[in-house]
Amino acid sequence: MEQKLFTKNFTLLVLGQASSLFGNGILRLALSMHVLEVTGSAAVFAGILSIAAIPTILLSPVGGILADRADRRSVMAALDTLTGMAVLCGAAFMSGSNAVTVISVLLVILSVLGAFETPTVQACIPQMLTGHNIIKGNAVVNQVASVSYLAAPLLGGILYAAAGLKPVMYASVVCFFITALFECFIKLGASVRDFNGNMLFMIKNDLSDSIGFITKEQPDIMKLLLLAAFSRFFVMGVTLVGLPFIVRTVLGLDAKFYGGAESGLAVATILGSIAAGLLTRKLRTGRLPYVLAAMGVCIILAGAVFRFFHGALVKYAVILASFCGMQGAISIFSIFAVSMIQQNTPNELIGKIMAYTSAVTMCAQPAGQMVYGCLFDRFRGSVYLVLIPSGVAVCFMGLLATGFFRKLEERQEAQ
Repeated sequence: MEQKLFTKNFTLLVLGQASSLFGNGILRLALSMHVLEVTGSAAVFAGILSIAAIPTILLSPVGGILADRADRRSVMAALDTLTGMAVLCGAAFMSGSNAVTVISVLLVILSVLGAFETPTVQACIPQMLTGHNIIKGNAVVNQVASVSYLAAPLLGGILYAAAGLKPVMYASVVCFFITALFECFIKLGASVRDFNGNMLFMIKNDLSDSIGFITKEQPDIMKLLLLAAFSRFFVMGVTLVGLPFIVRTVLGLDAKFYGGAESGLAVATILGSIAAGLLTRKLRTGRLPYVLAAMGVCIILAGAVFRFFHGALVKYAVILASFCGMQGAISIFSIFAVSMIQQNTPNELIGKIMAYTSAVTMCAQPAGQMVYGCLFDRFRGSVYLVLIPSGVAVCFMGLLATGFFRKLEERQEAQ
């Protein structure tokens, strides 16, 4: 008999993630608006965000060790409680003169806590679910995240405009505490490995074991990580940098068009997550390169419209459709890739491997943003010279990965 997807544990995890992600979404929107209002500089907030991301990248492997050695339910509940307390303290100590400093410190603290929470949550899914339900479970979590990213800016913006920064911070505190409460009722098995002996020696051993696992025992996981990172490099660079630049600067359209495009991308991510859940049994591993190729084709179409069409609105419509297709494809590919990594990793290593997944993709995103920022500035009058080669590169990457995914499918069928 097949295990049902929405078990008590998984339902509590999803509800907790919905509350946490929504609280995080409204909080970050309010903080960004406040910094922009105080400093008048988007570069200042971009610098703060960049610095705040460093702890997550550096500490994620340590967070993975904690996820593998401690009780995951207790870790999640404690981290969300600490997150709520940190935001509460930030609101209490914030004043007009120290707002930017408090926000900067708060974002760094949230980044540190996120480095420990993300791998723990990802490690819980394969512990709660089995078989094809792991893919469906990841799809559901991705859908919840996408809906939160769609709803949080709207509701958070309304609350911020009506009441100011601190009420938004207090609302996010409530969300984090609700998440912690949900997590307290999750029941998971005891951790496989306990803390013992010298802490530094234990960390060194755990990191060595996990690196050896993905490089020697399961090199396919390393290849999946690299493919996920490369796809993120292209997609996030094109989307996060290219979309606002093209809509506002190249096409000269106002903010409502960019807002519409952002909403369209969020909907595409949700639809991609739903498609991943529906295609769990139908989309074979050997066909994943076609998903990568579809991403490349979408980027090529977005570039071709600047070479062969005229009219800002026509270009906008084609770009929006192409970028939404690309976003849906990367959502499907990411869900399947993460699920395959989870399915092929033993429980005692899953936290660390998920931490590597987060760290690698996080590194790829800012790298893509920096590269594409320079490229779009250099070719602002001929953006198709950026988009079309990028699409060709993604298609070529999918073509190169065909043999790898075919062999991976054959090994799965042989097991």
